[in-house]
Amino acid sequence: MNERALKLWVVLSRAHASVEAHVRADIARHGLTSGEFGALEALHSKGPMLLGEVKKKILLSSGGITYVVDRLEEKGLVERRACPEDRRASYAALTEEGTALMKRIFPLHAAAVARAVSGLDAAEQEEASVLLRTLGRHAERLGEGS
Repeated sequence: MNERALKLWVVLSRAHASVEAHVRADIARHGLTSGEFGALEALHSKGPMLLGEVKKKILLSSGGITYVVDRLEEKGLVERRACPEDRRASYAALTEEGTALMKRIFPLHAAAVARAVSGLDAAEQEEASVLLRTLGRHAERLGEGS
């Protein structure tokens, strides 16, 4: 039993590393880091979000999201907006330039991701998604009990 679980972990880790390398290379060719792209993608798909929401969405620390948003502001892709309900909080929103960039590169990125996972056919991709979601939720529940 332990051997099978360990083998699954190794295979899962290697598959993730291989797909991630392909995806990171695609992101880098657009002059972005993974964190920057993650923030842009979240804002592109969800609209303006509190920095804390973006942080949770892309799994960065508080300091990490501040750094990423600062960099995106410097590039003219994101702007901060005051939160009317809480003076301590602020929203991040795409600028016109950020929106134009995402409209241009997101379809290319989606195609790169599709190429990276094309070793599985559509049915296998769906099955893998279901199995990995189940695995992730189970591991998350275990962590909550610790």
